[in-house]
This record gives sequence, structure tokens and C-alpha cells, in this order.
Amino acid sequence: MNGEVITNSITSDSYKKFHHPSGLEVLVWEMPGFSSTYALFATKYGSINTRFKTVADSDFVDVPDGIAHFLEHKLFENEDCDAFELYAKTGASANAYTTFDHTAYLFECSENYGESLKILLDFVQKPYFTQATVDKEQGIIGQEIKMCEDSPQRQVLFNLLKCLYTKHPVRIDIAGTVESIAKIDAELLYRCYRTFYNLHNMVLVVAGNCNADEVMNICDEKLVTCGDIGLETAFPKEPMEVSQKYIEEIMPVGTTLFNIGYKVPAKDKEELVKAELESSILLQLMLGSGSPLYKELFDEGLINSQFTSEVFYGSGFFANLVGGESKDPEMVYNRINEEIARYKNEGFDEEKFRIIKNSMYGTMIRSFENVESCANAMLGSYILGDLSAYAPLEALAKITINDIENDLIELFNTDYSALSVVKAQ
Repeated sequence: MNGEVITNSITSDSYKKFHHPSGLEVLVWEMPGFSSTYALFATKYGSINTRFKTVADSDFVDVPDGIAHFLEHKLFENEDCDAFELYAKTGASANAYTTFDHTAYLFECSENYGESLKILLDFVQKPYFTQATVDKEQGIIGQEIKMCEDSPQRQVLFNLLKCLYTKHPVRIDIAGTVESIAKIDAELLYRCYRTFYNLHNMVLVVAGNCNADEVMNICDEKLVTCGDIGLETAFPKEPMEVSQKYIEEIMPVGTTLFNIGYKVPAKDKEELVKAELESSILLQLMLGSGSPLYKELFDEGLINSQFTSEVFYGSGFFANLVGGESKDPEMVYNRINEEIARYKNEGFDEEKFRIIKNSMYGTMIRSFENVESCANAMLGSYILGDLSAYAPLEALAKITINDIENDLIELFNTDYSALSVVKAQ
């Protein structure tokens, strides 16, 4: 089977893209000279996908929060054994995770990747649920949810998301709630599995010490062809206004924690890539460890080395987040907003912009020498909407200081910001 070769116009790196007859998209990045192989079998099904329909449905169906995460837990078990037992025989290290907008099953190995790949494709396509095993899992995940509720770091984040988002399900914890998972039964799990684990909604990515022809031969052997069910997902219309500006919770912490968020209109595909890169540059310019404000806040004891920032985005949501520990989070919030206003008036230093952009560029180039990074780049491109894994590098090369100055107003609009605080008892 001849695949399409996706080439990086800047570095000349390349990987292959196949549309398998089963409906699955397969992305293979052959990396000669590398000893390890990294593979992910993923579905565009995350915690936010609680409303959907197929050609068989007359209207949209709503399912309980947390069901995507629940499914991830259950798929490792089949009627005969646990998938981890099979991986133990091949020597591969396996795992899985659920995010807001996708679920992935993965392994990494240094030899015999073909046998591990067969295990991966096999168990993900063979669900086995009974009401007894579902009931047991409800207890296990219920305990996990309660542990998360006791985590100050997790609570300060999800409290912030509840401030920023009024209707979008990103405001709900990925694991759901004890009440929501109590509504899950075996029949509902099978329905969600058949809907979202349809191969037309999935991707296989393999990077490192691998051969594309061998990967496709294994796909021919293991993949079960299925029809396109016309899957549609839907989200409630999210207003730009935040739900609330401030939220506070009391928990047993030694130092007060805070998260600040700046809500941004949701982006798609190329727009999202550009906005993520510009936000990353802006966060470093305004709040990075080399910025004037960081030094001022640090010297005044208002922040410490736990101060971080990130760009938070996915299907229907986008926000820039800042967080850490502080004796006065409201002062930090106000000072950051004042700094944003100053940059909107004065602009940025072009040399500092150039240094940060070049640093990000170098980091991206180096990531192409890491097997896991290459696999995740391919997966990310698929989840974002069938983009090239090289799209971020190519977009970064085109970003100018005028771009970030023009987009600063939208990316850091203080009118659409909120502060979440967790204080000591």
C-alpha cells in the first residue's frame, strides 16, 4: 500500500500517511538508527464528547460525564486476561490516558515492536464489559474521583475552568463525578464504544525503529473493517463572558495556590496552531523567568519557583493559564493585568521577541530527534483536524512581532479573565 509522504519543508524530515481500507488513518515516522519504537492507537473521544449522534440516531444523544475515561479503564480487560499481561511477554511498556478531546492507548519498546503492535490493535478492538465488572469499576473510579477532589492542585484548576466556562463540558473533571459514573452500565459502554471507537474516528501512529510496510501488514492482519457511521458531536453555545471572576476554596495547604485564566474565542486548525504559538511567545515575553514582572514579583515574595504558565486548548475551548503559589494571589492577578495593559500600549522589544522565537524554534527542531515527541506530534496533528505534524514549525517561522502585538488584545483580554484561589484552613 503506497502512502502519502508528508515532508517538512524546512528540515526535510518526513513521515508516511496511509488511509487503511478499514477506515483507520495510519501515520508512520521511520527513524533509522533509533533503537526504540513508540506507538499510539487513539480515538477522537474525550471527556467533553458527551453529546453525539450517528446516522442511526434521530436526534443527539446525551451520556453521563466521565464515560470516556471509564471506557479507557475497562478496555484493558478482556474475557481471558489483562492486556498488561500480554505486554509483559513482549517487554513493552504500555499505558493509556484520557484527555478532554481524545483517548490514547500506547506502548514503547526497544525490540519486537510488531508483536506489541498486534496486542495493541487486538485488545482495543475487542471490548468486554459485564454489569458485574462495570459495578466493580464504578467503585474503583469513584475512589479515584474522591482522591482528585482532595488534590488542591486539581481543584484550583477545575475551579478556574468553572469560572471561565459557563456551558462547555471542559468545565467538568475528565473522570466525571461519583453521581455521573453511577449512571453508567454495560449497555451504555458498548454504545459509546461502537460510536467513538469506529476506525473512521481513530488513528494509529508509530514512530522510531519501525518499517511502514511491516506496520501496514500488521494492520491488514488485525484491523476489522467497519462502515462510516456519520458521527457528529455537539457542544452547547459558549458565551465569551466568564461565568464568574473569582472563586475561593479552603483546603489543607501550606501555601495559598492560585490559577489565573484568560479566555479566548475557540479556534480551528491553522488558526489554533498560530494562536497557540503566539500565546506561548507572549507568556514568555510578559511572564517568563527572564521578564521584568517575574523578577519584580519574585523579589517581592509574591511568587516562587512554582510559578508556571501554559496554553490550554482543544475542541471548542482556548485559554491562557498562569498559576503557582502566593501569599497574595489577588495582587499577582492585578499586577499581571497591569503589565498586559502596559504591553498593549508600548509593544514589545523586537530583540527579546527574536530570542524567544528562536529558542522555541530550536526546541521544535530538537524534538524531531525524540521518538515519543515525533509520535505525539503526529497524533496532535490528527486530533487538531488532519494537519501536518510540521504545521507548528512552519507556522512559527512566519510569526512576526506585529502578529503578536496585534493579537495580544484577543489572547489576553482581561475582561474575560478569572482568578481561582485555594487557601489554607
